[in-house]
Amino acid sequence: MQEFRILGPLEASGEDGPIALGGPRQRALLAALLLRAGRVVPTDQLVDELYGVEPPKTATASLHNCVVGLRKALGPDVLVTRPPGYVLRIDREHVDAHRFERLLADARRASPVERRQLLGRALELWRGPALAEFAFEDWAQTEIRRLEELRLVALEERLAADIELGHPSDVVPELEALVTEHPLRERLWYLLMLACHRAGRSAEALQAYTDARAALDELGIEPGENLRRLQGEILRGEARGSRGANGHADRDADAEVVKALLAGRVVPVLGLDGGDDLAAQLARAFGYPEDRPPDLARVSQYVATMNGSGPLYDELHRRFEEATEPQAVHRFLASLPEVLRSRGAPHQLVISTRYDLALERAFEAAGEELDVVTYVASGPYRGKFWHRPPGEEPRPIDVPNTYATELSLDRRTVLLKLHGAVDPFPDREWESFVITEDDYIDYLGRSDLVSAVPVALAAHLRRSHFLFIGYEMVDWNLRLVMHRVWGDRPLAYRSWALDPEPSALEQAFWRRFDVDVLDVDPDEYVGLLERRLEGVP
Repeated sequence: MQEFRILGPLEASGEDGPIALGGPRQRALLAALLLRAGRVVPTDQLVDELYGVEPPKTATASLHNCVVGLRKALGPDVLVTRPPGYVLRIDREHVDAHRFERLLADARRASPVERRQLLGRALELWRGPALAEFAFEDWAQTEIRRLEELRLVALEERLAADIELGHPSDVVPELEALVTEHPLRERLWYLLMLACHRAGRSAEALQAYTDARAALDELGIEPGENLRRLQGEILRGEARGSRGANGHADRDADAEVVKALLAGRVVPVLGLDGGDDLAAQLARAFGYPEDRPPDLARVSQYVATMNGSGPLYDELHRRFEEATEPQAVHRFLASLPEVLRSRGAPHQLVISTRYDLALERAFEAAGEELDVVTYVASGPYRGKFWHRPPGEEPRPIDVPNTYATELSLDRRTVLLKLHGAVDPFPDREWESFVITEDDYIDYLGRSDLVSAVPVALAAHLRRSHFLFIGYEMVDWNLRLVMHRVWGDRPLAYRSWALDPEPSALEQAFWRRFDVDVLDVDPDEYVGLLERRLEGVP
């Protein structure tokens, strides 16, 4: 059995000990394949990543030589040729990064004692910076940032668990070192203040607030609401037991969300994650001018104008098809159908402005069926929606005001994708994306968008609570969804937005629609909801 480690220097080992992986290019190939273990990675993509945007003529031959070398090292059944590229056939549990993410997800659903143990095991997998030897390779940057962010999250969660379990003094030195290393990370300042105060060192806790404010002032910003609230509680002597270490304390809202979820009355609205990273990747791939603002809509418009929509769609297809690994939010939503069935409640309607297949894969892994209804941004059915029932071919919804029995929340969950999506079928007939500036202009100009939504779904939208996940004020997707579906009207039922450390502008935006802001990380919050649901009889 082979084990692979990327949380530090790249290493591989088998039953006979460490495996020699060859030279730098061969090692880079293995790392690139490990990041997509179990999925086919096209040859063209590997050439682009490992040899740059202007690869030498010998790049494909050189890549083949690297493949041959890796097969000798790992075995012919591990690295397999599968058109249009190669696939690493290994159990993802044998990759340390995957085990780390699984332990982190498990910890969020565990009791404080077990959470501390799981997080400790997760952090012990790290031997240094993720993908350490590829720190300056463009193809590795997104994954390095993602994994390093998750490491910090795990570290914060472990420190929070230590505080919750009654060991605040033990974590103060570690937190003091961490805020020096990451002075703009407010969660660490929050935990330092809380640990000092619960250790009976309130003066040091207040000094930590002063230090945090000074660090943030260098960027011209004030401490977030969590830090300000905790400072006030310390000054009033209330913080010792009044709040959890995650900074989220709106238990009334949590109880109402759980009640509405169990009644099948919550519509989760999933936002596009990683838009800035995608814009940067497209900019590099298509030579976007460095002196122009690199927002996703503008970069996509440049690519479509200079190269045509075909190359843009090809690149988006490749990237969104890869981005299918379900995250905590997707797995949580896929776990709800069984809960709702057991209570005789209707299934969920989920709205998404994401383009990938992560939620579909989460439902597939959970053994749950899903109706997918997707907006068409281009082609002969432009401005309409298509519907793909489980196990069937997609079909256009030509007459939405009579399309009722075909979509029933009494039967199964419905995913409504408002901005198009990647099409997983080979001919990609139904693939389209609302992503360029022209797409958004056309989208805004369609006054009939809501009437294009099938009648059964439109009726459900009007009598539901909403839970917005993964949106920022700067996101075009959010403002378009709010404008197209609700206009300037506030929502009819109490709704919530998961928005960590919201700015004053973001809070004002949400208030305009009577949406309550929950200052909490989405992954943390779904873990909290899972624990609350487990405690409901």
